[in-house]
Amino acid sequence: RPAPDTLRRARFDRPQASLDFWRLLYALLKQIHGGRWTESDAIDNQIRFVKSALWYHGYGRPELYRLPSDGSAGSRELLLAFSWLLHRLSLLEQLLVRNRVKTGDETSVCTCEDDLPNSQKGTTEIAPEHGLEDRVDVRYLQWLSGRLRFQWRSLHAQHQEQCKLLHKIHLFTSGCHMDRILGHFSVLETDLIRQPESYKQLLQLLESETMQLEAFLEWKQLEPVYWQWMEAVLDDVAEEERTSESQDADVEKSGLPKATPCCPWADSLTGKIDRLSTDLTTLRDQLHKLVTRRKAAWCQKVKSREEQLQEEGFSATARKIQASVELKLLDLTHLCAPKSPKKHGSCRLVFSSKTGLGRCVSKEPVSAVSAAEVVRELQVREASLERELEQLREECRQRLDAVAEGLDGVICISP
Repeated sequence: RPAPDTLRRARFDRPQASLDFWRLLYALLKQIHGGRWTESDAIDNQIRFVKSALWYHGYGRPELYRLPSDGSAGSRELLLAFSWLLHRLSLLEQLLVRNRVKTGDETSVCTCEDDLPNSQKGTTEIAPEHGLEDRVDVRYLQWLSGRLRFQWRSLHAQHQEQCKLLHKIHLFTSGCHMDRILGHFSVLETDLIRQPESYKQLLQLLESETMQLEAFLEWKQLEPVYWQWMEAVLDDVAEEERTSESQDADVEKSGLPKATPCCPWADSLTGKIDRLSTDLTTLRDQLHKLVTRRKAAWCQKVKSREEQLQEEGFSATARKIQASVELKLLDLTHLCAPKSPKKHGSCRLVFSSKTGLGRCVSKEPVSAVSAAEVVRELQVREASLERELEQLREECRQRLDAVAEGLDGVICISP
């Protein structure tokens, strides 16, 4: 929690508050992205991570990204970024959701296509300071692709093993729960039965969550006061920016020497500028004529090539257009079909002998979610993505064939 004195110093851009704000943003963003962090992390790594995370979330003030990496300045910019996170990302609400004590076995259910919030689209790592080289070894990219596939398969195997263990626990404890809708114990409840002394740790977690909820309710009561105070901060920033712009304009006006007859070098400098302007105008006209001639030549080549394609590959082009139209018709049929409400959120896993049900505990609850129904919707989405992928592969294959035809004496072997 930032101290009131830190906020006051940040309003007046005092450097003493910069490090505190960098550490605060680092801790909050690390929790949002599910990463581990310690207070002993190097300050330059913390600053680099905060900048990359803010860039990922869409924070657009360039002044923040120009701040030094030693944390010696920029407390007001950090205060603005902190307030932006509070307003745009619902920072406190996300922290409460992530730190919620889960007593049941839950899983995330999402059948949305493009409606995922930014915070769940991926994890932001520290962005490199320098870009990639102009040329990247293809073997390195292949190695990265293979490593990604291996990790994905390993993660999938671990998830399957977890599902098997959950099924065993739910099956063996079926009928033991007081709640007849659930009917079975969760992993946490089963562990409490096996090790009753571990309830103290659970009690501490629940007390910590209660304190966080009480602090959040207190914040909601004082939130209007904070935003009124931030309006004053924004007024100060706007006033300083206007003052800085006016000073820069005065410097630009007074910085250029005036060409007066008393300056002996003014006439010669003006003559050189005029000659340079004339040369540039002549060069521009010549380039315009050259571009016009080359454009006419290319248009003639393109026209002749189109005539050859019309004579040679009309049937192949027609087949390609027909396949593309059929694919679009399939997608159009899928889009025009009556859509069921999209499911998104966290659901508790409830075992059933006939169907697997999940009771939704998200902000917009639904009565029950059938596992078979979710699987069916995901399979439809998977089929659509596979069709799109196959179309892209076919287009890439045709482009490679066109390039290979222009290489004399070269044999291309597909991998």
